[in-house]
Amino acid sequence: MTVTEFATSTKTRIMYALTSLGVATPAEAISGVIAFYIVDVKNLPATWYATFWFFYTLYNAINNPMLGYFSDRTRSRWGRRIPYVLFGGLPYAVSFALIFSIPFDGRENPIALLTYFGIAIIVWEGLYTALGTGYYGLLPEMFAVNEERTDAAAKMNIFQTIALVLGAALPPLLADILGWSGMATILAVISVIAIYVGYPFLFERKDLHTDTSFPFLSSLKATFFNKSYLTVAGSQTMRFFGTGVLQTGILFYLKYSLKVEEGLATVILGIAFLVAMFSLYPWRNWAANKIGNRKTLMLANAFMILGIVPMGFAPNIYFTYAAALIVGVGLGGLVLIGDVILSEVIDEDEVKTGHQRAGMYFGMSGFMITLGGLLVSSVFGLVMPAFGYNTLLDVQPPSVDLGFRIFLTVPTSIGFLLAIFLLWLYPLHGSRLAEIKEILKNKRGKI
Repeated sequence: MTVTEFATSTKTRIMYALTSLGVATPAEAISGVIAFYIVDVKNLPATWYATFWFFYTLYNAINNPMLGYFSDRTRSRWGRRIPYVLFGGLPYAVSFALIFSIPFDGRENPIALLTYFGIAIIVWEGLYTALGTGYYGLLPEMFAVNEERTDAAAKMNIFQTIALVLGAALPPLLADILGWSGMATILAVISVIAIYVGYPFLFERKDLHTDTSFPFLSSLKATFFNKSYLTVAGSQTMRFFGTGVLQTGILFYLKYSLKVEEGLATVILGIAFLVAMFSLYPWRNWAANKIGNRKTLMLANAFMILGIVPMGFAPNIYFTYAAALIVGVGLGGLVLIGDVILSEVIDEDEVKTGHQRAGMYFGMSGFMITLGGLLVSSVFGLVMPAFGYNTLLDVQPPSVDLGFRIFLTVPTSIGFLLAIFLLWLYPLHGSRLAEIKEILKNKRGKI
């Protein structure tokens, strides 16, 4: 298939992709620096943070599938996905900025700090889930065939890589210059601009607006008894666990293990993210379109392990720069195929049920990814105090050096290995996947 045979224009795919910059930038900042900001800057005890994150994840366990379910059932003059983008974008960005404007310090008033943080991030996360479910649910709907999806995904992930640079790499540098509140305000403005510039190019297909009036529990059952979904969602959970540990640990690792300025995280993550961006089309053309999405993701997870393990033995920052190059290659494959492979599951479910339930699947995927975040905070809360890390100390003991090296490398490697194993169990490949594609092609009259 050539680009001229795609059902959508290049401009439409680019503008759809631009919207992801607005969706992803605040989310990457939360994933990348929130633990450092709350624990090391605002001095909330690590165990308090880990305990809160456990209950916060239970909240996610409810709102992700519920909002995905409501997205499938939404009927409005704007459609069923688009209203969440239209009306959710601005409050999503504002609530993000408020998280980094906390007036309390954990050494003086930890309860007030935790209360403000807890309320702010719960509001933000609910808006993020609604916005993200609506936006990502459009991917399998706007782009029907795999080649078109991978092209849209490559463009989308170029912008998401920029979001990684903005949200995960730049905050320490911006915070040094503007303060944490100033940093968050700039990222919030970028988010709003990207969402509403891309919004006019989003569309829905009326032929997919079928009656999705499954009872909620029946919808959950249909989702969780889908082996394809369980394996791919499990692998994504482990992938986000691995990358979550990396993003959470890198600032601590630089400060306490390599004993350099935390601002150098901007350089390390910037290297990884830029390499990831430039590797997107090689991954698409040389891997995904030839060996399939499943094998491509397995290979990308393997690259992540090859890049991260050496960081545990890095004698200096330059060694870490080199490791970041390998991590970037692996990250390119992960970000390219993650949403595309879930679209295969949605296609299979449509064949089985007769309904296009992208909202439910992306909502449940958000829940599974949140479980990865729970694992990150739990491992952090268990491992680092064991190595003597204490936010109330002005000088940390020497043992935290080894602790952060272990935290950065061992859990991440385990996560990526489990992701590879689960992808090995993923059934949608070969003749089975070809059969699904052919059925949908005939159903939609694209013979």
